[in-house]
Order: sequence, then structure tokens, then C-alpha cells
Amino acid sequence: MKFKTIAIVAAIGEEAQAALASLNGRYPTVSPDDADIVVALGGDGFMLESLHHHMQGKKPIYGMNRGSIGFLMNTFNEDGLLERLAAAEPVEVHPLRMTATDTAGDEHQALAINEVSLRRQTRFAAKLGIEVDGIQRMDELICDGALVSTPAGSTAYNVSAYGPILPIGAGLLALTPISAFRPRRWRGALLPETAQVTFDVKEPGVRSVSATADFTEVRDVARVGVSHDTSITVTLLFDPEHDLEERIVKEQFLP
Repeated sequence: MKFKTIAIVAAIGEEAQAALASLNGRYPTVSPDDADIVVALGGDGFMLESLHHHMQGKKPIYGMNRGSIGFLMNTFNEDGLLERLAAAEPVEVHPLRMTATDTAGDEHQALAINEVSLRRQTRFAAKLGIEVDGIQRMDELICDGALVSTPAGSTAYNVSAYGPILPIGAGLLALTPISAFRPRRWRGALLPETAQVTFDVKEPGVRSVSATADFTEVRDVARVGVSHDTSITVTLLFDPEHDLEERIVKEQFLP
């Protein structure tokens, strides 16, 4: 990838901050607003924050793991950073757009690179109706919640809820229940990425539900729409040997 200037940002953790200080001493950097590429030091959570923060500027993000998981990060190495950036391969993803209407009738919008999730707020199970492209597909799902995941996010919360792992570029979204009680054996659905999913919260005054797009939460929702926003593109950069698609395939065979 061609670039002239880089910025380096880091999570607040000790390892990430130490790496930031060292790299800033070795390589010429500019502010993120003036950079062609942003290097993010941290874990997957910080990578998500960086992608959201620089989404409007359309800056590609190259992550190096100085956090815990690092599924979306490259291996950390201080040597040869400029050469690695020049050889890095882009992966482009489109976020989900959440449109949530709360019980007061106010509308809230947020973007999610990983998933949009609905979760109960009280001891009462949530009751959700589910529409796909305007067609009622489930009158009532009794559960702790449900989520819609992108392929990029399918190895995160989605897989913890026993949802399927989706290859990058599969053109699919995963609709996954969280601790479903009725229908007891429903394990979710695979939907085309063009699908528009709508959740209606039953009895929201008693069975209150929150909706979260990555790390933006809306409390006491009554209706939540989720769709792929193809007008927005975020670009992640990976070393050629990282091969995100291969990592996603390998994740499906882990014990």
C-alpha cells in the first residue's frame, strides 16, 4: 500500500503505551488527522475503537497486538514497520447500522463493525418479535437477547453465543439468539448481507431491553432495525502471512 505519513495510537495499557513510546522514537510520525495510515497498538477492543474513530476520514488501520486477544491485529514487532505497511494487504468491511427507537419514541442511530446485540435489562426474560425484510419470521422469541453479526464480528460475541463463524466476504449476516428459552431448539439463521432485520420488544415496560452497536448502548428500546450500511467502508491492513480468512477458518476447528 502506498503511503507518505503514518500516525501511531495506543490503548491505555502499559504494554501498549511502552510500545507507543518506543515506536515514536524510531519512526517519523504525524497526527492521526494528517496521516495516510494509522497504526493501532492494543487488542481487538482498541482496534474497534480506532476503526470507529477514523471511520469518517476513511483511513486504513494497521493493528499490532499489545492486548489480550488480537484476532484483528498483526504480530507486534518494532523492526521493519515501514516495510510491513508498504506490503500490507487491505480487507474492506461495511458496518451495520442500528436504528433503535426507545420507549419514549426517540430514535437513536449507531454503527457496528462487529455486531448489534439486544439484551434483557432485568430478571425477566426478553420477548422479541423478529422481522426480516418486512416479513414476520418469528412471532415471539423468549430469550436473554439476540444479535446480528458481521463476518468480521462473528468470532467475537456471536461465537460465544454459539453462533456460526462467517468467512470474510461470505456476503452473510448471522442472526443468533442469546440463551433462547422458546423456541428452545432455535439456533438462529444465516441471512444475506442485504437483509434488514427488525426486532420488536414485547412488553418493553416490564421486560426492558437494551440495544448495543459495538460499544454504543441504548437503554429501554421498543424497536430496533439492523441493516448493512454499504455507503461506509472501513479498511483493515494485514501482513500477507496473517491471512485473516485463514485465521477465521482455523477458528472453526479449535477444541
